[in-house]
Amino acid sequence: MSHASALLNVIDLEATCWDGQPPPGSVNEIIEIGLTVVDLSARRRVSRHCVLVRPARSAVSAFCTELTGLTQAEVDRGVTFAEACRILVEEHGAAERPWASWGEYDRRQFARQSRADGVAYPFGLPTERTHTNAKAVFAEAYGLPKQPGMDQALKIAGLPLEGRHHRGEDDAWNIAALVLDLAARSAWPGTNTAAQAPSRRP
Repeated sequence: MSHASALLNVIDLEATCWDGQPPPGSVNEIIEIGLTVVDLSARRRVSRHCVLVRPARSAVSAFCTELTGLTQAEVDRGVTFAEACRILVEEHGAAERPWASWGEYDRRQFARQSRADGVAYPFGLPTERTHTNAKAVFAEAYGLPKQPGMDQALKIAGLPLEGRHHRGEDDAWNIAALVLDLAARSAWPGTNTAAQAPSRRP
């Protein structure tokens, strides 16, 4: 494994949300991209990043602020979704590096919003095998009948929850710790030939 190929982007999204159905005309939109770079060879978290994204077809609800801590005023100072994707590609190698998230939501939301906004999907074609569902890998490695939430997985692995749950930057950092736990167990794809392959679904 070369050093370049050993780098993994761990991503966690926060999006506009409501306590119930969205208001008329509103859709879920990404408002924060949390990203932690993991060096799988060195078995460490290299860096952490936060990209705030300004929603175009929705607003941050009081429910969303209570959940994430993010306010409309904060995300209004963010970048457009197109600019956020450019940052991922140009500053974080998103088109070349493999990436992981806790579950499939983040991959699907990126695909949905890329189509809706007419923006190129930042991770290469959605059908390429670049994404790993860390939640599925964790459940298999620990022999769990159901895939746990990230906070529950940290407890199972004996790892601390660092920062605020439901903030993308902090969640990506914590998911990266779980990825490293799995790598130490030779359960992360690429660390063992018998490991589960990355997700193939678009």
